[in-house]
Amino acid sequence: MERSSEDEISTSVKKIKVAFFTDILVKDYDGAIKTMYQLINRIPDDRFEYLFFCGVAPRHSFPHRIVRVPSLIIPFNISYRAALPCLATKKLRRALNDFNPDVIHISTPSFLGFFALRYAKEQQIPVLSIYHTHFISYMRYYFKKVPFLIKVTESLITRLYKKFYNCCDLVYVPTDFMIRELTEHGITAKRLKQWHRGLDTGLFNPERRDDAYIRSITGNNKPSLLYASRIVWEKNIETLIGIYEEAEAQQLDVNFIVAGSGVAEPEARERMKNAFFLGHLDQNTLGKLYASTDIFVFPSISESYGNVVMEATASGCIPVIARGGGSQALVEDGVTGFMCEPNDARDYIEKIRILLNDDGLRDRMKQEGSKYISLLSWEHLAKVYFSDIEQLAHRSSKQPAITQAPVAVVIDK
Repeated sequence: MERSSEDEISTSVKKIKVAFFTDILVKDYDGAIKTMYQLINRIPDDRFEYLFFCGVAPRHSFPHRIVRVPSLIIPFNISYRAALPCLATKKLRRALNDFNPDVIHISTPSFLGFFALRYAKEQQIPVLSIYHTHFISYMRYYFKKVPFLIKVTESLITRLYKKFYNCCDLVYVPTDFMIRELTEHGITAKRLKQWHRGLDTGLFNPERRDDAYIRSITGNNKPSLLYASRIVWEKNIETLIGIYEEAEAQQLDVNFIVAGSGVAEPEARERMKNAFFLGHLDQNTLGKLYASTDIFVFPSISESYGNVVMEATASGCIPVIARGGGSQALVEDGVTGFMCEPNDARDYIEKIRILLNDDGLRDRMKQEGSKYISLLSWEHLAKVYFSDIEQLAHRSSKQPAITQAPVAVVIDK
């Protein structure tokens, strides 16, 4: 029996192979890793095959193949390990040659990221990257004890950005604000595509409020202010401590709750003696915490996006955040929350007082915030991502074209 041409086409289509490079692949480690897992958990196994290269492997069951890369703790950020591909170059290249990827996904412009980029250019393989971390803004915190190095390192990071991102075929950037900033740093605009972060509204929604849960932490019914993120200096923890101290000085009758962990935690605990420190929380518990608190305080100006701001907004916890970094694109000042001068603790307290004293304003902000959240969907964002991976793969001669209905791309406001 003769095979039809349609059967021949279907059997000739192979899975698209993607080599995925990230220094850390520990679930829920930070916002960037959470974003990665939203995609990893949605990989269509009938259309794609992924091979992961990482310095720190998952601590849970992981359904995809992994190639481990030697890693080292970074001296000025001991909570982070950098993968060092130079210690295993032959092993990595052999794994890549055997896998023969159609597309390379690189998480960050680290040592591992540049190794992957060089390999991709040698083999003429398309590269996709997601702009997760605004490293330029971290330098003022990493080198605060040697301030004369800040400008030098910022300039170095800018050059590295240009060298890395201008060699990528497609770079996802979460907000228009960050796209503008990257182009100002010399990144070619045509390589940048706005791609929001999505949200699991099953975990993050106001219906999860549990007053008994908060009372079990605080022992009272006072309004609660919440900070939830890594407790590291580049999140502007010094200003967070200043906000706490100003609240104490003004005898603001509230609870101050801190969720997260990091290198700045011991000092923060020492200086915020009456605050409730909860340590690292899983996503389910964090969702309940957001919904059960009243105001989300976030002074960081180093975010490329700010997942926690969206999680708080979705949960009905009104954001009072810094006017800086990518997070400011997520709050409409005076409508869905408040923005403050980044390092002015009194400004934060003034905005917090306004919210505490106006129930109607809080209700309106919650309603406006829920309207914005309704625009976000991980299912939609994942479809866009895998569609773009297919398009990149088909630029090369490795993959035959797959005929399928185009994925509609909705541009969020």
